[in-house]
Amino acid sequence: MPYPPQPRVPSGPRRRSLLASVAGGALLVGCSDGTGDSEEGTAGSPSVVERVRVRAARDSRGIVERYDAVLAAHPTLTALLGPLRSEAVRHAEAFAGAGTNSPTATPASPSPTATPTTSPSPMVPPTEKDALAQLAAAERALADRRAEALLDVPGELARLLASVAAAGAAHAYLLTEGSR
Repeated sequence: MPYPPQPRVPSGPRRRSLLASVAGGALLVGCSDGTGDSEEGTAGSPSVVERVRVRAARDSRGIVERYDAVLAAHPTLTALLGPLRSEAVRHAEAFAGAGTNSPTATPASPSPTATPTTSPSPMVPPTEKDALAQLAAAERALADRRAEALLDVPGELARLLASVAAAGAAHAYLLTEGSR
């Protein structure tokens, strides 16, 4: 006796596999890499991104002040410190311009080269070697802080932090070599 005919199996995906695919796609969309239209996408709150950016700009201006103080105390170091100071100024400008396009994102602040400051001038050691060592330690500490902070922000700001942290580490190395 012949077997009864098999029930017709519809061609194409079944309803369950289609629903599973849609659910999986929704999960993948939620796990974007933050390179979309908004920097705040994966960082959570835009305030985290803004705080990191503002602190990075402030830290860059602070390191420029340190360079200025060392140059004022030891003008013979101008050839070594001049290019490094210029880079630090560019870092401050990059962080000041790294905000979003909203009018409140970039607060008005004095230029990084402005001389009047509310904070006292950093203490500079009396010898050039000690001054360079202190400046190298400040650059190294700042590079380490930036390397840690880049884990908390997405996209362009993370890349900028990584680049500037690497530059700071290179500055620390050059300052250490310059003090020998």
